[in-house]
Amino acid sequence: MTDQPRDFEAMLSAMRPTLHRYCARMTGSVVDGEDVVQDALLKALMARETVGPLANPEGWLFRIAHNTALDFLRRRQRTAPMGTEEDLAMVAAPDRPDPDIAAASLRTFLRLPALQRSTVILKDVLGHSLEEISAITGATEAAAKSALQRGRVRLRELAREPEDVDPPVLSEAMRARLVAYVDGFKAGDFEAVRAMLADDVRLDLVTTSFQRRGKGEVGQYYGAYEAAGAKWAFAPATIDGRAAMLVYERAVSLVTPAYVVVLDFEDGQVRGIQDFLYARYVMEGATVHLV
Repeated sequence: MTDQPRDFEAMLSAMRPTLHRYCARMTGSVVDGEDVVQDALLKALMARETVGPLANPEGWLFRIAHNTALDFLRRRQRTAPMGTEEDLAMVAAPDRPDPDIAAASLRTFLRLPALQRSTVILKDVLGHSLEEISAITGATEAAAKSALQRGRVRLRELAREPEDVDPPVLSEAMRARLVAYVDGFKAGDFEAVRAMLADDVRLDLVTTSFQRRGKGEVGQYYGAYEAAGAKWAFAPATIDGRAAMLVYERAVSLVTPAYVVVLDFEDGQVRGIQDFLYARYVMEGATVHLV
């Protein structure tokens, strides 16, 4: 690992989209996946001064992201047992990535046990070798190889099952507040938008150091949208079940959103804002429903 802070931070920035592809599939959500990536990168920054030189800094970073994702899943109490190595070593797996597996939905990946999920994502989505997968997950190569085969078989079984396509249902109150928030953007009435903010609202412009707390500070954030005029178009939606505002770049497409702003409401007020203007990679694989 380089001892130069700028080089290290550049590596973290360059790897962030790839780490997100992994964490989004581990958690079953592009939004939760980004939260895990942020936690993992913070852990990496905190550990940088103490770990010493590393032959494979990318592998080290993936190991941190893997463990952070497992911690997240344990907190959510959805992590299935990994299985014993004796069980996992019974089946062999081919070394070549399977491109069809990479197309599975995030929710489908979430239905696999944790080690199967991890090995399939690392191999078939990100192209890691079994040796690298073993180093990242802490499993033996034999266990990783068998988990990969079992995960592939199970994903194909799941792909043949009818998928639940019913959109998530927001409460009428939350839907009304979401629509009102987005309508404020559409009309350029940002005073009405600011009026919806809770006193302790939190804003995160994802992948940047721009974070604001409190109604006064967060209220200034809307100035950039005011100044942009008609550059953007907006629509209320859910993304992986979360209330959100889709943002379209008019000059590019009014069909495919450029990015998303995820919103947390509480007692009719906006308590949290995650703006993904600079993290557009989160749209890959997201389940989006217009409201």
